[in-house]
This record gives sequence, structure tokens and C-alpha cells, in this order.
Amino acid sequence: MVIDRINFLKDEINKSNYKYYVEENPYLSDFEYDQLFAELKALEEQYPLLKTPDSPTQRVGSISEKFFPYKHKYRLYSLDNTYNDEELKKWYERVTKECGNNIDLVCELKIDGLAIALTYEKGIFVRGVTRGDGVTGEDITTNLKTVKAIPLKLFEPVDVEVRGEIYMPKTSFEKLNEENLSKGEKVFANPRNAASGSIRQLDSTITAKRDLSIFVYSSVFENIPNAPATHYEGMMYLKKLGFKVNPNIRLCKNMDEAIDYCNEWATKRFDLNYATDGVVIKVNSLSCQEDLGFTSRAPKWATAFKFPPEEVSTKLLDIELNIGKSGAVTPVAILEPVHLAGSTVQRASLHNFDEIKRLDVRIGDTVLVKKAAEIIPKVVKVMDTPEHETLPVYIPPTRCPACNSLLVEREGEVNLYCESKNCSQQLTAKIEFWVSKDAMDIEFMGPAIIQQLYDERFISNSVDLYRLTMQDFMQLEGVKEKSAYNMFTSVQESKTRPLNRLLTAFAMRHVGKETAEILAERFSSLEDIKNADVETLSEIDGVGQKIAESVFEFFHDENNIHMMEELKSLGVNPVSKALPKSDKLAGKTFVLTGTLQNMTRDEASEIIKKLGGKTSSSVSKKTSFVLVGENPGSKLDKAQNLGVIILTENEFLEMIKEDL
Repeated sequence: MVIDRINFLKDEINKSNYKYYVEENPYLSDFEYDQLFAELKALEEQYPLLKTPDSPTQRVGSISEKFFPYKHKYRLYSLDNTYNDEELKKWYERVTKECGNNIDLVCELKIDGLAIALTYEKGIFVRGVTRGDGVTGEDITTNLKTVKAIPLKLFEPVDVEVRGEIYMPKTSFEKLNEENLSKGEKVFANPRNAASGSIRQLDSTITAKRDLSIFVYSSVFENIPNAPATHYEGMMYLKKLGFKVNPNIRLCKNMDEAIDYCNEWATKRFDLNYATDGVVIKVNSLSCQEDLGFTSRAPKWATAFKFPPEEVSTKLLDIELNIGKSGAVTPVAILEPVHLAGSTVQRASLHNFDEIKRLDVRIGDTVLVKKAAEIIPKVVKVMDTPEHETLPVYIPPTRCPACNSLLVEREGEVNLYCESKNCSQQLTAKIEFWVSKDAMDIEFMGPAIIQQLYDERFISNSVDLYRLTMQDFMQLEGVKEKSAYNMFTSVQESKTRPLNRLLTAFAMRHVGKETAEILAERFSSLEDIKNADVETLSEIDGVGQKIAESVFEFFHDENNIHMMEELKSLGVNPVSKALPKSDKLAGKTFVLTGTLQNMTRDEASEIIKKLGGKTSSSVSKKTSFVLVGENPGSKLDKAQNLGVIILTENEFLEMIKEDL
């Protein structure tokens, strides 16, 4: 019968997906898989009533207008962090006081990805929701169906909610960035951002093209006889059901074995094809977990051990000089390639020439390198070697490496500056900043595209971006019609960005993003700012004399006046923000941490300021509220220690809903 054949095909394809994406042990060739899939698809088209939600054909994506909030049936908690052996032992002591001595522990690598909850009814995948604030997330079921490591049908018809971490393998991340860079599209900062950005695409056909995977790490079973009595047994049962469980999970008899596990993976983690930033240690007994319970934000029966930032030594081969948008010359260390915190590092920041002098960095030195916040490599120390004293002392440059102009010092500043208005490196840096997210937010315009446009003489400054046609973009190497359309459209859309973004894009001296927002709140147009004298500007709260003089000078420079007139003639018309102004949050200081679901942190900051509040980057006793999103950092811990009020995103939105 047809239904028997369809069921056979579904089972074979689902089994093949499990073998390939979960066990990483394929048993069908690509040709055999494609033949079965094509046959199933044809039969379902012929007999549409036999198409079911667990069919492999349902992994094909679609387009959604938005994601909808969904309240979790079981709350998803955060984890408390530990950073050394002593903190782990203290946590274990607290556990054993409640549950007795010799408590078994389970150690799992902490995957640096996106937490989600999967719901199965009678073994069929029915819903997938992001972690959100732990209470409410977003329903992204359609997108999650495209992740082939997530089973659409379990090997047993059970009711279960499973928590897991969506991640992108490092090799896939590197491939995605290479492809995006060649097309002038967005480049992701790390695999976690790539995974998060991919899984939250409104067009799930895009998600389907990204190589995403998952490791599951816990479950809640409903109405199941002989339910697992321990966490480890539960994980093995999930594996039996068809879920992808991290193969490096380990059952430990005590804390000493758990610490050995942490030490082992502090170095072995860099050989993995996925990012991990620590180890999650859990009490194995589920009854003991129940006795221990939860704090307001985290389980008492689990803790996360965070790996320390790695430091490695390597040889400094050269010092390269980069010219930024302001003309500042930044020295960059060119290193003998070295493996650091999961990636190969060949370049590292030296900050400025005073730092080179302070460290006594010399070309040929052996230097110690680490990653600031595990992202940006920097030189932190020169190693004491016999060769050091034999190497020539580094002498700062006197001329610009890009245009050969004399470099100048500015009073009270540590940088050297190129003040030539024709410096090619400075001009391209200004254009790169103009298109950046904080400025005019022009997507698909990466450094490689900007360099091509500049080299081919399509543009010589930021204004020229608004003269470009689709045909201009299509003349660039590797750019096809769709990419050209995306770039052209993004440029056109930027013409109506808010005034503060345009002011930021101008890159005026002493004027950053926050000062630009202050000016945009005080003045409604570029003309209004131009008509303001230094005294008027300096009286604005948050501006002051030095910034006022810089703004006045910029708006009265003939070249800048001509530039603004050209922008206007090309249709660049900054709009006023529509957010209401009130004093509802007057006198309140907010600190933001973690990823928000309904807005970016910048957007939340804008709302806070519009309602009379202030934002700060650090938590103190003077902080009024800490607004917490997904995966918050150490600011949350500090807020709890100081007794500062903690707000979820939903609580914040409830607080301001009448003013939006």
C-alpha cells in the first residue's frame, strides 16, 4: 500500500539523518538518500492527505512576517559561574551539606550557542522556542525544523520537553564569513553570533542553508513510566530517542574528578569543531536536584566553570601601521601564527606608541599574547629573553605609511596623526565607519567591497556612495545581480536614518555616538546645529567647551558645508525620532547586560534616555536597575551582590508601555 511505502521512506530518511547529523556515521550514499527523498516528495504531492508533520520533506523553510512570543511551560534558568578550583569546592560543599557526602556529578562542555526548548508530543516535534528571558521566548519552530540534527520524530512516542544549544561548527562559520566577505555582506564576529543570526531569520529558507547543529543538555518528561532517576541516565535516554548528546559528557564520582575534567578540556577544547567557553557541572541525582531547588535565577544543583582567557607566547615579526578615520596611526603587531583560544592569531593590537615604549616592544621579540574578552588579540608582555637587548629599539614613524605626509602630535593625546585630506587609507577608513552599524547602518558593504569601489574610482568619499547605481555595483569582481541590488537598496534606505546617526557618521573630533544623540535631541536639523554658536553648544548638558568648539569648527568648515549640501541634493534627509519625550525615568540609571529579544541594547538605551533616564556601562550602588537579557554577563552577579533591582525585558517593557 502507498501509506506503507511512505512510512518506510520517512523512517529510512529520518534514520539516515540521525546517522549522518547526530552519530556522524552515514549509512546511505548521497545518491541513495536523494532517490528516497525524491520518491517521498512525489508520493506526498500525489497523496497530500498522507503528508504529516514528522515527514523529512517538512524541513523546507518558508517566510514569516515576525516571530511570536511563547510562554515556556517550564522556566529556563541561567547558571551561576565559578572561575577556579576553590570556588568549585565551595559550591560542592554547599551541595553535600544538603544531600550528603560523595555526590555523583555530571560534567558537560558548555556550548557557546543559542539556548532553545523543544517540545515533543507522542514523539512528534511540535514546537521550538528561544530561551528569551527564561519565562517567555519566541516561537521559531519553522526555523528549527530546518536543523537536521533536530529529530522531527523520536524513536519512541513519548511526551518530553528538551533543552539544547544551537551552534554553528567553526568550519561552517569560517566558510560563511568567507562567502559573505566576497559578496560584501555581513561578517559575523564569532560562531555564536552566526548561529543566533541564522536561527532568527524571518526567511527560514536562509536558516536551512546555514550549517547549524545542536547538543541537548536536559529534559522534562511527562507521563512516562520508569522515568530516569539521574541526569546521566536521562541524557543516555535522550540519545536513545534520537537526540544529539555531546559525546564528551562524563559521570564523575566527586569534585576532584570534575576538576580533572575541567583541566583536561581547558586545552583540549581548541581541537573541537565548535566553541565552548566552560564546563557545566550538575548534581547527578534528580531527587537531590529537587531538594536543592533554585535561586531566583539559577539552579543550586548546577554551576558553570568558565575557562580563563588563554595567553600564549609567539614571535613578533613586524609592526604594521594602520590609519583610522580620524587620521590616528595605530600600530599592529604582526605575529608568527599561533593557536590562541580556538583560532589562529597572526595580528594583535599594540594600542599606541606609548604602549610600545612602556612594554619596550621590539621587532623580533618573543611576546605574550592574549584575547581581550576572548575576542581581540593583544600583546600584554615582552618575554625576558637573551635576544631582547640585542634587538634595535622601535622608533615611531615620522611620515604616514599610506601617503607619506608628515605625522603630527596633538596636545594631550598619545597618538600620532596624519592630517592629509588625501590619505587613501584614512579616506577608506572614514567610508567604512560611515556604513557601520553605529553610523548609517548600510548593510552588505564590507571592507573588501569599499576597497574595490575606491580602487576602481567609483567613490572617493562617503558622499559618493549616494551616486552609485546598481550597474556600478555589478561591475565589481564577484558581485552578481542580487548582491548588487542588496547593496544599492541598503544605500538608498540609509538616506532617512535618524539625525543622530548622520552626526555619528560625520566622525567629528570628540563626538561619539552618545554626544551625537545629545545633539540630535537638542536640534532638529543640520541647519539648526550650524546656526548655534559655541556658547549655545557648550551649555548643553553633556557637551562642554571642547566638544562645542569641535562641532562649531566642523559645521563652519567650507569643505564640510559643501559635503552637507551635496548630501542634501542627493536625497539624504535625516529624520527626527518618533519616540515620546517624558521624565518617567528621570533620575534613574540603567545598566544593560545580555541579548534582548524585542530590541537591541542600543534601542533600549535610546528609549531610556528619551524617558529621562541614564545608562551606564558598569554596576554600582548608584545603579537603579539592571536590565537583563539572554546570556547575561558578570554585571548580573554584581547587581545581585549589591542588591540592585533586576528587570527582565518583559518587566522593562511593562514599565514603559504607556510611553511607547
